[in-house]
Amino acid sequence: MRQVTFLQAVSQQSLICIMVLLFLIQVQTIRADQPELKVTEVVRGLDSPWSLAELPDGQILVTERSGALKRVHNGQVQNIEGVPAVYFAGQGGLLDIKLHPQYPENGWVYLSYAYGNRSENALRVMRGKIKNNTLVEQQILFTAAPFKDTPVHYAGRIAFMPDNTFLLSIGDGFDYRESAQKKDSLLGKIIRLNDDGSIPSDNPYIADSGTRGELFSIGHRNPQGLIYDKKRDLVFSNEHGPAGGDEINIIKPGKNYGWPVITYGRDYSGASITPFTEYPGMEQPLVDWTPSIAPSSMVIYYGDMFPEFDGDLLSTTLKTREVRWVQMQGRKPGKQTSLLNNLDERLRHIEIAKDGSLYLLTDSGKLLNISR
Repeated sequence: MRQVTFLQAVSQQSLICIMVLLFLIQVQTIRADQPELKVTEVVRGLDSPWSLAELPDGQILVTERSGALKRVHNGQVQNIEGVPAVYFAGQGGLLDIKLHPQYPENGWVYLSYAYGNRSENALRVMRGKIKNNTLVEQQILFTAAPFKDTPVHYAGRIAFMPDNTFLLSIGDGFDYRESAQKKDSLLGKIIRLNDDGSIPSDNPYIADSGTRGELFSIGHRNPQGLIYDKKRDLVFSNEHGPAGGDEINIIKPGKNYGWPVITYGRDYSGASITPFTEYPGMEQPLVDWTPSIAPSSMVIYYGDMFPEFDGDLLSTTLKTREVRWVQMQGRKPGKQTSLLNNLDERLRHIEIAKDGSLYLLTDSGKLLNISR
């Protein structure tokens, strides 16, 4: 009897050990799949922050949609003087900021913003240099045409390419959605310009008569994320749909992304916008989000701090108040995971810091750092 009891005890102990081991493996798998994230508040009290750029010395430039450009350093916020006047209404104002790829050599800072007034406004891009906390040597590089009378759907994201040209997303102006299919209009497009604002000679529509030479791709609604993936040599964009139909697309020159001829969304009233979800000559989205999550910006993660994210897409969202992690298998999307939804913040912008951590801007006016 003692021998049986001993064997039973050993068996039970082994079973417990096996169960503990399986549990630890499961926990390790979960942790490997989704890292624990530490949230640090860098500053608060920003006024409708929209975008940011990290300077080589670690200082951060932040655009405020109300028209101010701020410098953040060691928890202190300084104002940059000399920023051009913006049209601050609706979704308009001071929008994206990007440093030239050779910023350490040339000092160029690029800004996109809404320009004009209630009856005539448009997206504009300028560049300048920051000296003694003042924006100097200002150059207006581009103004979208035609002007519109709606203070919404500017898009405004800037993405530099390896040849120092840059892409710019331009929204459809909401009431002008049919213009997204018109090649003599810049509304509802992604365009490509040289770094001085001139038109590259190899743009896809450059030889077409009656077509704007700036065009890179057409058929967009309101692209809020725009990034060049240096490892895959691809351009990715995310885009606001109407009620449903938010998208991620791989942007290729000369392609038509369908708006408003095809969409998986509906009008805000519930009415149908179009009977088509696909149409000859128009691209299908890489990812469709129906119902909407309201994506606001996007990065492709390459960094040392979060190897779990390597090569994956991270989109901030407004409606669902999260970072949406889209795992990629090569060029194809896989599993999606909601991150940082416990913050309960409308997340406006995401940026990868030089140390591999993440910066987030919230509509409530916070700059957050996300580390392991």
